[in-house]
Amino acid sequence: MKTYLIIGAGPGMGLATAAKFAKEGHRVVLSARNRDRLEELAEQLRRDGATVEIRTVDAADAKAVADLVRDAEREFGGIDVLHYNAGVIRADNVQDQPLDSFNSDLAINIGGALAAVQSASPSMRERGEGTILLTGGGFALAPSPDYLSISIGKAGIRALAQGLFEDFRQHGVHVATVTVAGFVNAGTKDAAAVADAFWALYRQPQADWSFETVYEPAGE
Repeated sequence: MKTYLIIGAGPGMGLATAAKFAKEGHRVVLSARNRDRLEELAEQLRRDGATVEIRTVDAADAKAVADLVRDAEREFGGIDVLHYNAGVIRADNVQDQPLDSFNSDLAINIGGALAAVQSASPSMRERGEGTILLTGGGFALAPSPDYLSISIGKAGIRALAQGLFEDFRQHGVHVATVTVAGFVNAGTKDAAAVADAFWALYRQPQADWSFETVYEPAGE
């Protein structure tokens, strides 16, 4: 059974994407900071017959993220799909945001993604196969002065995907992002559509791999 590990699992796009991969036969490993919430999400998936594991992790802690990935690789015989979905959306501009919260936001919005990629990619490259999915955002394309830290974080996610894409492709590893250009609510058609976009990237033939899909929510 292939393994899909999501870091930053939540009730919206994260749950929808995990459900999509579970429906297609993957073991799903949900990870986030709040264990009680993870249990609730896992139960929803299990009711539909999914094989689900949960692990707690603080995405701001790079070492904890790296350890999570390594432990999952050992336990499940490798990670086939790594999905970094963690992010902090904070409404603050450059005058109002304290430096401490800005740095902690970046640790989650982009630092955790880098730690996850650094930990998962060596074994994927050695095997010559694997997929790394990153949840991007429209602020990467149109930064907002009122959402400073998430704008910079999503710009970093897009740069990470684009910057690694060609080198990783040569080693059989697909790095890709869905740039979600708008807000998506849990349990909506938009959440399901984002999940489908991630699945479509995963299923792309290697000759047709792309690093990005842009999705504009319809508000449904």
